[in-house]
Amino acid sequence: MRKILLLTEGFSNPHAGKTARNLLYYKPEEVLAVLDRHNAGKRSGELFGAGDVPVVSSFNEAEGANTLAIGVAPPGGLLPPNYREIIVEAIKRGMNILSGLHTFLSDDIELAKLAKENGVKIFDTRKNDEQEVANRIGIREDCLRIHTVGNDSSLGKMVSSLEIALGMKRIGIDVKFVATGQTGIMIEGDGCPIDAVVGDYINGAAEQLVLKNQHHKILLIEGQGSLVHPRYSSVTLGLLHGCIPQGMIMCYEVGRENIHGLDGIKIPPLEEVINIYEQMANIMFPSKVIGIAINSRKVSKEAAEAERIRIKEKFGLPACDVVRDGPDELIKAILSYGEKLQINLRQEVF
Repeated sequence: MRKILLLTEGFSNPHAGKTARNLLYYKPEEVLAVLDRHNAGKRSGELFGAGDVPVVSSFNEAEGANTLAIGVAPPGGLLPPNYREIIVEAIKRGMNILSGLHTFLSDDIELAKLAKENGVKIFDTRKNDEQEVANRIGIREDCLRIHTVGNDSSLGKMVSSLEIALGMKRIGIDVKFVATGQTGIMIEGDGCPIDAVVGDYINGAAEQLVLKNQHHKILLIEGQGSLVHPRYSSVTLGLLHGCIPQGMIMCYEVGRENIHGLDGIKIPPLEEVINIYEQMANIMFPSKVIGIAINSRKVSKEAAEAERIRIKEKFGLPACDVVRDGPDELIKAILSYGEKLQINLRQEVF
């Protein structure tokens, strides 16, 4: 079993440290401590709003750790320069390295040599050899594909997918969370890092995820980026066209007005974004938005409930915050939609 020390120094907050936050939240039994010399003495909950492990300043304070996980998503996904010496020390201590960066540590000659000498492994979750193009052959009609999409990046598409999938599993439904990003892969144990796939093969890689997992009744396919984000729209579109969802869950964050990382660019109205996604999806396969996942973490409980009511009335769709409210409303929406498509999803439940 992994015993993880999370490295987040310089990025210990819920956004830049979202990989750490989600491992703390979804894999608490595996995380022993957070390594950040500037915040030593605090608890993980203070920095990330998740978990309750100590923040330490040295490896000696994380006795028993066998894996150093890079818990941050810095700009461009590149390795922060000051992390290298920390990784070297971890390897010399016999620890495996788990990284979701675009900088592939296993390709570093010095680090690879050091890892071999110390009998440890370097896991680059974004590293892949995808070379398949989409062919639209062998897609099963009896597997319901639901894809989380968003009006911006970094606002809860993975969490929404995962919470809905976990909720379905609790009531006995055969569902698979399909990870398409580095953090989701670390949590689920499989998947494909779509944003690190060569452009020509993005659609094919997404299709392969469907083909490999469509023995399940329902696929909850994690979204990436946004069609309206200038930086990430190509990845988003390739994933959308490759996984050909029958239904989509639209995700957004209450109060967010500007595109993440580009403060001068406004996010279009939600109704426009929904229309864009439906038009783009329908180029390949009939699809529509069947529910809305609200990220209300920055507002009060009362404000969140008022927003939920407003959204449901405006769009006539089920809507909830999967963390604050639980995912049940969206689960019911998905099951109902599957029935409308005459896909038998309940036979193993009732």
